[in-house]
Amino acid sequence: MGDAAERFRQVAADFTTVVDTVDDDAWSNPSPCAGWTARDVVGHLVEWIPGPGFLLGSFGIDPGPIPPVGDDPSGAWAVVRDAVQSALDNSATAARRADCGPLGELSFDAAVAMTVISDVFVHTWDLARAVGIEAPLDPAELARQHTAVTSVPPDVDAAMRNSGHYGPRSPIAVDADPLTEVLAFYGRRSDPPNLRRHR
Repeated sequence: MGDAAERFRQVAADFTTVVDTVDDDAWSNPSPCAGWTARDVVGHLVEWIPGPGFLLGSFGIDPGPIPPVGDDPSGAWAVVRDAVQSALDNSATAARRADCGPLGELSFDAAVAMTVISDVFVHTWDLARAVGIEAPLDPAELARQHTAVTSVPPDVDAAMRNSGHYGPRSPIAVDADPLTEVLAFYGRRSDPPNLRRHR
């Protein structure tokens, strides 16, 4: 079992913790992602991770039936989460290679490490903010994400912004803490939220 498997297990568990706290009437709350509700945050992960254009689809991994996010966001996420984790925990599947478009040919575990883990990590913060709780972000993963975003070369950063998948960075103070720097890289601001108690 590789590093990607354990890292995904942790970030997926953190996201699940937030999903499981969302009250039925909070799924329509606005999120920090412009134009997205809390339900849309889950919907984004549930739609792009299975493919068919990338990840599970590219590697021939069938997650099975996925409940509609509109009816069961928690159940839909659970199916996708478990499909990714099962594939990562299988050494042969984790090592399977596929053409990942602009990213080149990657193994499944490398593709997850490169794209999925950071997406689930930042969307955990988005969903928590949408429903007014403190995001349960793993400190070790935060440290990895901070190292990654602060070491992106300027030309690579510019290419990422021009791709349309990333908006502009948010302005931050020179002495910003690691979470603020990570969030700023993804265009978020870590202003103190109006938190409710985590149940």
